[in-house]
Amino acid sequence: MVVHHLHPWDLSPQEAMELQKELASRVREEPLDLEKVDLIAGVDVSFSRGDSTGYAAVVVMEYPSFKVVEVAGIKGDLGMPYIPGLLSFREAPLILRALEKLKRTPQVILVDGNGVAHPRGLGIASHLGVLLDAATIGCAKSRLLGHHEEPGPQKGEWAPWRHEGRLLGAVLRTRTGVKPIYVSVGHRVTLEDALELVLSCCPRYRIPEPIRAAHKEVNRLRREDG
Repeated sequence: MVVHHLHPWDLSPQEAMELQKELASRVREEPLDLEKVDLIAGVDVSFSRGDSTGYAAVVVMEYPSFKVVEVAGIKGDLGMPYIPGLLSFREAPLILRALEKLKRTPQVILVDGNGVAHPRGLGIASHLGVLLDAATIGCAKSRLLGHHEEPGPQKGEWAPWRHEGRLLGAVLRTRTGVKPIYVSVGHRVTLEDALELVLSCCPRYRIPEPIRAAHKEVNRLRREDG
């Protein structure tokens, strides 16, 4: 995949926050033609607490069969130490290096993290989307901010997720009776399309298949590296 290198990564926390505000203005919410989606990727990062070395993996799957067609992984140094709200400056450089290794270009990338559901409107899914100029969706297991009602217990039910009057995304029940996930627009997709696509990527489990596959791959890389 082609990465648009719009900025350096060696920034101070304050510089990073200012950059997030600027890049957030480039995020676009636009309809995604789901009928033309035939390749979806999931990305994940793994590292040990206190370790500056991380592993990133991307798995590309045919859609809607979820057949794996390409896998790319990489080991490298993480960016800045973990600071709430600045996750992308820690993990995105490694993810982008893995994505650059792909020979095929997915139409959508599912990210284990938030999109516009972020204090400055630029979570890791949105940051990646802007740098790739690609459709991205945030699929988080927990929320960084905001509030919501509990969605209904059945698969497919969801509730709006808001912060200070702003719609951040939706809390989606991907399995009946199982804890929901937090879905937010990353880039070049609407929330409605994001919900439909994410739900269709959860035929059996709580977490979307592309992200599950990326999680397995990144853990395999860690094990093999010893």
